[in-house]
Amino acid sequence: MSIRKVTAFHFDRHVLSPSCWTSHKIALLRKVEGPSMAEVLDFTACPIGTPTDVKRKVPQRRRNKDYRTREYLTEDEVNRMLACVSGRYPKRDKLITLAAYRHGLRVSELTALRFSEVDLKNARLHVRRLKNGLDSTHPLQGDVLRLLRAAQRAQDYPEYVFLSERGAPLTGSSVRYMVRKAGDKAGLTAVHPHQLRHRCGYYLANKGVDTRAIQEYLGHRSITHTNKYTQLAANRFVGLWDN
Repeated sequence: MSIRKVTAFHFDRHVLSPSCWTSHKIALLRKVEGPSMAEVLDFTACPIGTPTDVKRKVPQRRRNKDYRTREYLTEDEVNRMLACVSGRYPKRDKLITLAAYRHGLRVSELTALRFSEVDLKNARLHVRRLKNGLDSTHPLQGDVLRLLRAAQRAQDYPEYVFLSERGAPLTGSSVRYMVRKAGDKAGLTAVHPHQLRHRCGYYLANKGVDTRAIQEYLGHRSITHTNKYTQLAANRFVGLWDN
């Protein structure tokens, strides 16, 4: 049997993909006697992957407002998510949710968080902002502090705060999956971790915190990114219609 018939036989049964076409043909050279190198590397024999000028429509991602009416969570929704956190590592996942909410951490900042940035003795967290953000130091609340101590005790050589089952730093996709899973259990639609960061901004704005302080707390280099939280703060309208 020739090399061309052998490879066509595999493709007819969908064993091979175009990406492994060349490597598989070279491997078959050891099994089939007599083919020349030109025949082995004959790309014209490939039954699929032929160039075409047909224009294909690439599916576009739907807009966020098609999935949900707002891009932030309420206090009650955050509490419901925390109550629904489960799985093999509930303490770790609860700490991720609280850290994203209390300190406005992005996914990339969560996965890059190290114990060297946590001062457990003085209850302080050095927030190293990414995306050209401004670093800051946040006070740690008691529940977050207890979870951080538990995470440190669970590691033999603690470096990164959030680890996977294999001991490697947690990936962003794992964080998104965990948050979405907790949101689904809480009865929420298409929750993503950045909504927890938005909730942090809206909470501070509704509490009456100065806009400049919110900017520094969230690490915004430009205050225009912070204004959206104060614009939607409902507390500034309280009492407008009181006699």
